[in-house]
Amino acid sequence: MKVAVVGATGLVGGEMLKVLAERNFPVTELLPVASEKSVGQEIEFQGKKYKVVSMDDAIAARPAVAIFSAGGSISKEQAPRFAEVGTVVIDNSSAWRMDPTKKLVVPEINAKELTAEDKIIANPNCSTIQMVVALNKLHEAYKVQRIVVSTYQSVTGTGKKAVDQLMQERAGGEITSQAYPHPIDLNVLPHIDVFEDNGYTKEEMKMVKETKKIMGDENIRVTATTVRIPVVGGHSEALNVEFEQEFELEDVYRILRETEGVEVVDNPSQNQYPMPKDAHGRDAVLVGRLRRDETQPRTLNMWVVADNLRKGAATNAVQIAEKMLQMGLLS
Repeated sequence: MKVAVVGATGLVGGEMLKVLAERNFPVTELLPVASEKSVGQEIEFQGKKYKVVSMDDAIAARPAVAIFSAGGSISKEQAPRFAEVGTVVIDNSSAWRMDPTKKLVVPEINAKELTAEDKIIANPNCSTIQMVVALNKLHEAYKVQRIVVSTYQSVTGTGKKAVDQLMQERAGGEITSQAYPHPIDLNVLPHIDVFEDNGYTKEEMKMVKETKKIMGDENIRVTATTVRIPVVGGHSEALNVEFEQEFELEDVYRILRETEGVEVVDNPSQNQYPMPKDAHGRDAVLVGRLRRDETQPRTLNMWVVADNLRKGAATNAVQIAEKMLQMGLLS
């Protein structure tokens, strides 16, 4: 199968290549695509070297699937060109997520909605993915009414420039990379993406809107505060979830242990709870610190951690391609 990875030289693009190899996706020919200045560079995939090609050359090759991680403006411009030649595009940017004509897919939840007509499929925001994976089966059992979420997001969510800024600050040398308006080392920034007119950031509003679309319920109320922390790899979230139905904690544990893609890590007496360092390089969504909110009924507190470059981006995209292959929607 001919596969294009658009943005192959970036952080997420590199992770996509790694995940494609690890999961033995049937790639017969790889088309790594990047900016014009990167064309001709070599990347390695499954022991072979491939030259980075231009967007036009990749489209001319008519790949079966193109996995995009190159930013919203490039996706808006180039994804339809791939779709026109019959390629299935799985896009990691925010360009298509809230387009009512495009599916927003987390395979464990709504892959069954995919059809042969879907040529551009949106990969959700990393923070939204881990939250809905943890909550969807609980939603089916108890019906989520309201979610209050505070995130603790790693600098890899911003990209290489942010990682460089953190490491330069930590080393105490010259700061040549400035991804944030303030220092990030020994600091916390309650600011991810741009601020909107309502006082929330775009990242916060992504979580509000995407959750409703993925879980197929416009009545779920979501309020979010998204925060950048000086961690390299792994997003963490504190969730306060109000349900319509009453629950028993032991049943919540059972449901989560049976949820595809979730691993329960919750033994406080042994200091065991989800941490970014334990999620690093893994695809599981780690869930722990489960406890009732003692201030109001039918409300659960939980702590959710995942590797934002993997399940939050690359792995989810590859899983969409896998599901389409299983469903006979890729050829």
